[in-house]
Amino acid sequence: MFSKKDRNEIRVIRHTRVRKKISGTSDCPRLDVYRSNASIYAQIIDDSKGVTLVSASSLDKELENEIKGKTKTEQARLVGELIAKKALKAKIKNVVFDRGGYIYTGRVQALAEGARSAGLEF
Repeated sequence: MFSKKDRNEIRVIRHTRVRKKISGTSDCPRLDVYRSNASIYAQIIDDSKGVTLVSASSLDKELENEIKGKTKTEQARLVGELIAKKALKAKIKNVVFDRGGYIYTGRVQALAEGARSAGLEF
């Protein structure tokens, strides 16, 4: 009999397919998103060197006071704004958005919109 694949397995397959087409360079690094049930994480990665340049998550101490009492979508927007501020401080303005195989809605969309509103271009 056929067994249904786990949602995360399907997401990883989708992410692998997308990663064949996009990669981050020194000029235009990749903004990667990982979403767990409780938190959301974002990294700006230079794939040519294999280095994480900037990272932010909903677990960061900088956001600890702001996040209390907010929904996960509102938390994702704050993480997007934080990663954009850190990126601009590191002189990164343009990035390639990698949604990590997730559908572009909800928390992933909120993170992207937060990053755009804080000054990142993608």
